[in-house]
Amino acid sequence: MQEPQITADLIAAHGLKPDEYDRILEIIGRAPTFTELGIFSAMWNEHCSYKSSKKWLRTLPTEGPQVICGPGENAGVVDIGDGQAVIFKMESHNHPSYIEPYQGAATGVGGILRDVFTMGARPIAAMNSLSFGEVNHPKTRQLVNGVVEGVGGYGNCFGVPTVGGELRFDPAYNGNCLVNAFAAGLADADKIFYSAASGLGMPVVYLGAKTGRDGVGGATMASAEFDETIEEKRPTVQVGDPFTEKRLMEATLELMATGAVISIQDMGAAGLTCSAVEMGDKGGLGVRLDLERVPVREENMTAYEMMLSESQERMLMVLKPELEAEAKAVFDKWDLDFAIVGETIAEDRFLIMHNGVVKADLPLSKLASTAPEYDRPWVETPAAEPLSDVPEIDPIDGLKALLASPNYAARNWVFEQYDSQVMADTMRIPGAGAGIIRVHGTQKALAFTSDVTPRYVVANPVEGGKQAVAEAYRNLSAVGAKPLATTDNMNFGNPEKPEIMGQFVGAIKGIGAAVAALDMPIVSGNVSLYNETDGEPILPTPTIGAVGLIENADEAIADCARDGHVALVLGTTEGHLGRSALLAEVFNRTDGDAPHVDLEAEKAAGDFIRDNRDWIKACTDLSDGGLALAAYEMAEQGDVGVVLDMADTPTLFGEDQGRYLIACNFDQAEALMVAANRAGVTLTSVGRFTGTDVVMGGSRAALDELRDLSYATLPALFA
Repeated sequence: MQEPQITADLIAAHGLKPDEYDRILEIIGRAPTFTELGIFSAMWNEHCSYKSSKKWLRTLPTEGPQVICGPGENAGVVDIGDGQAVIFKMESHNHPSYIEPYQGAATGVGGILRDVFTMGARPIAAMNSLSFGEVNHPKTRQLVNGVVEGVGGYGNCFGVPTVGGELRFDPAYNGNCLVNAFAAGLADADKIFYSAASGLGMPVVYLGAKTGRDGVGGATMASAEFDETIEEKRPTVQVGDPFTEKRLMEATLELMATGAVISIQDMGAAGLTCSAVEMGDKGGLGVRLDLERVPVREENMTAYEMMLSESQERMLMVLKPELEAEAKAVFDKWDLDFAIVGETIAEDRFLIMHNGVVKADLPLSKLASTAPEYDRPWVETPAAEPLSDVPEIDPIDGLKALLASPNYAARNWVFEQYDSQVMADTMRIPGAGAGIIRVHGTQKALAFTSDVTPRYVVANPVEGGKQAVAEAYRNLSAVGAKPLATTDNMNFGNPEKPEIMGQFVGAIKGIGAAVAALDMPIVSGNVSLYNETDGEPILPTPTIGAVGLIENADEAIADCARDGHVALVLGTTEGHLGRSALLAEVFNRTDGDAPHVDLEAEKAAGDFIRDNRDWIKACTDLSDGGLALAAYEMAEQGDVGVVLDMADTPTLFGEDQGRYLIACNFDQAEALMVAANRAGVTLTSVGRFTGTDVVMGGSRAALDELRDLSYATLPALFA
């Protein structure tokens, strides 16, 4: 088959700028072949190279005594004691999910699970953070149903519990939904597997499912804006098979126990190209591949297609040759492909052969670590004006408006499509705060949460970035967990626009300050840029996934409010309504500044919760909807009414940061007051849990009425 001629249009279609193509010519001293152009396109696109974000990602704190492995590997690795480690990461599958919702979301889950078990960990928990356009947009219903079914379909079949996540709706996501997938697994701390190749002449082995044409060019597609040609991109979306992935995991973990693995890498974005280049580059070696040995499921596949296919459920491994027979026997047993497709070489070359013909011969190091890196121009987001007036509303009317909104209604319609109980170690179902999973065979438990408030970030990227981390810290602290570390998923618009790049830079600064102050280093993550359609960007959405440790699962704060409990607020309330949920949902306003985040106060409050957990029956952080929504949610979970002592809108619905709502017995409340005075934190009695109504000032509504309203919202829109 004759290869296409390299033209300016073909270069542009591969996402390469003219100056980047000139750089390719300079590196290789000639025009690239079509396959070489595809390889450069895959390795130099935004999704794989982080060329717009590397400069700023390097500023993030990534180290700590608990960190075994930070960013740069398939996932981050954190010590949890007793010779065990938790391995976790969050990644986006935004563009594919918008084009093909079910498969886009499903393969997002599959990809993040592979990142975890590629390092030797058995997955124990999954989460997702989903952002969609306004509910009456013509695409939203299809996207919501497809994505939720895709997440559940893959995770449930694979057999990993989904323990939490987020769901939001805003017109800014009309043209670009966000699907951020998180997975965590457990491994022995001394049995972690990495991706750096080592040893000359070592076999490079292809593992898993066969290669097809699905997903060809997917990474390049994910590094571009959408326009009217979006339907043409559908073939770039991968197709997933969770049952094959389950077999691949079992085979991989069994293979690792044989001692045959030198290094191993998931085939994710850019497939065979990216996995081979990264393994060689990290090990300072070259790689030769013979593509006729690659297991394929379609006829007459070209070298270009094989190198850029993103078919799912595949891995690449460097093998100890003397253990080849044992390794192959494992994959034969699990009915998966095992093929030696190349070898490591001493030269700095990425040599691609197909039926004896050279299809690519490139300096391997130039494809990865020396990919373009840009210092994009950026402008600081202008300071937001404070609220010009403070609106008032009947408290129950305000609460009902929030519960009738898809942003704050009960998420049961979503969570009930996910299996949260598989593996039988889930201590807390989704929707009640941070998810909690027992560490099987020990007294320990791990807590998981995912957080960001985009309306804060767009108003004030620095404070919004800080707040995302602080809310994750609070959600973990509220269940009694010590926050360990974080993973970030940075979803933004076009970084070539200085105002968008300014949002990214501001958020990174805020996140960096918060993870340092709260001792939650970033150990893994993902950047998703160009989330724009016809020039309209999403809200800046730097999602933070976080993991915390509970040394004794019996000491988790996981009870409910009961009749007779006192309601206490930890932290200072000033009534900040700027950019609040109430302002947006009830008054259709997006003015004001994001709330300020006092990181010192956040740390003190979290420490107080953990230090005094024995006196706390139930706890939640105060975030969207302030005290009013938090009190309703705590009452609903405990099936008991609540009476709050205040009626003014700022106190009830303000979103001041660093606050928790606590439920406890009266004598425990007295002990907590004494402890708070000693610790120098503010603790205020705000009411009590009793009866069957929610009462705020002179307004009341039956708890059952509010629950029915909240539970009916999402099914009425999407079921």
